[in-house]
Amino acid sequence: MTEEFRAAFQRVLDTAAEQAPGFSGAVHDVFRLSSQVPEEELSSAMEALAPVLADCESVAGIAADLAVLAGALVEAGAPAGQVGLEVLRQLGSYGQAAVAFMHAWEKTGGGTPPSPLEVGEAEEERVEEVLGENAPLATVGWWTSLRYGLAAKAMLGDSRVRAAVRSDAGALEGLGQIVHALSTRLPEFTEVGELLRMAEAEMVLVLDRSSWRGFRVRFDGIGDNFQLHTLLADALIGKEGRRLAGDRPDPRWTAACLDAQPDPLADVVRGEWDLVGGDGTWVGNEACPADIPFVDGERVLVLEPQTLTHSWRAGRRHPQIPGGLTILEELHPDEATAWWSRMHPAGSVRHPLAPEIDHGDTGSHRPPRHFGVAAHFEEVDSGPMSSTFSALDAETVASEETDPEGGAEPWAEAYPREAVGWVDEPASEPEPWPLQASSEPWSSPSTPESGLEPEPWTAQPSSGSWPVRSSSDPWAAEPAPEPRGSLPPDDGRPPGAHLMPPLPPGVSESWAWAPEWKWPPPPAPDPSA
Repeated sequence: MTEEFRAAFQRVLDTAAEQAPGFSGAVHDVFRLSSQVPEEELSSAMEALAPVLADCESVAGIAADLAVLAGALVEAGAPAGQVGLEVLRQLGSYGQAAVAFMHAWEKTGGGTPPSPLEVGEAEEERVEEVLGENAPLATVGWWTSLRYGLAAKAMLGDSRVRAAVRSDAGALEGLGQIVHALSTRLPEFTEVGELLRMAEAEMVLVLDRSSWRGFRVRFDGIGDNFQLHTLLADALIGKEGRRLAGDRPDPRWTAACLDAQPDPLADVVRGEWDLVGGDGTWVGNEACPADIPFVDGERVLVLEPQTLTHSWRAGRRHPQIPGGLTILEELHPDEATAWWSRMHPAGSVRHPLAPEIDHGDTGSHRPPRHFGVAAHFEEVDSGPMSSTFSALDAETVASEETDPEGGAEPWAEAYPREAVGWVDEPASEPEPWPLQASSEPWSSPSTPESGLEPEPWTAQPSSGSWPVRSSSDPWAAEPAPEPRGSLPPDDGRPPGAHLMPPLPPGVSESWAWAPEWKWPPPPAPDPSA
């Protein structure tokens, strides 16, 4: 069976590189055989897939199918590795095009966009009114969106991919904006957005009001603060923990938050604290760890005495991802005292549903109630992606942590703010772009021999990185809001230039880059020839 799998996978690589019509059949064979081979074989296949997936990026149909195949291998037990980061990068590129399709659809009459699986020539003609020559690429971005979303969900289940994503806050923000925009029309991206939020946070400073003690905590695979609350109680309360006062959680609750299935005989967890941010805002259990606010560069969570008894079901928000939590250190009393001097007064923050304190008719001042951060999942519009995720190197894979200064090749682009529909504030100056392969769908070939000045988006190697885009770049300017159904002003640029980069040269010559209604496959070779 292993040899049959290897032969099928080699056909996938060969037909993908050659854009041959036998590609779909080869992918089907690998899907069928992947559950019957050992994980070591799947890992080897993923290593071989990484360069092919990168080279096929401009062949959208093949690249999207390879991404889905890679996601299936990860779910079967293979480590995501470098393929995981490549899938997220391509999701950013084609997701940006899909958001442009959504934007153009809204401006040409609105209504429910077509299913990505059913988009066709008529839909492309509609968005061409806004996007002009970029309409084909936007339509293809929409056509591939669900496949990239499915693959990204699998890749973000790998803790090492999340660590690499977390190492670059700017790239994570940009990708999060694109995924959030897509989730407004495609519910399948909701979980992708939640997994990106899971990737945001791994450390928190925990201060316990009752004991005035503090702890630095590291965690991973935690989808919401219900799970965090349970694991903190297990790690801190009683002699089995750090001797904080309280009732230890049932071991079955803790197991369900780590890697076990919930026990139906012990599936209701009782809370121990109110969770409050170090800046005095309510956090609560419904939020996620990424909602815990920063104070002086650290996420700070205060464990307050309960003002309202609360309970919840044991388990994990994302059951396919195991959770974990470790107490790294307890703060020295002097450091803890310094932190407490910056915290809100005791009793000043209460559960939003807790009953009011009865102060009688004395006229005494009632402590303010802070609600602050909403105790729900939210995507925050905080600017464009300005940097790149770090690559996974051998040391990263071994330690399951990412060294942001490890010298790895960066790979993700900055995502322009106007491409995802935000026009409320000027975009920040992007970081230098990394050098991309010639198959990069957003780049145009440079011709240094001609002596002509390249376009601002053209790749120009310079000491291993791309130059910062010039002020003449049409992407650099924020477009003015336009009335629904109107066309952009005639400023000398082709239609759609304010939304998307130009169509990559040579793309339309490949039969596999788009749905068959647009570029049908060439006839199969005659065996008798």
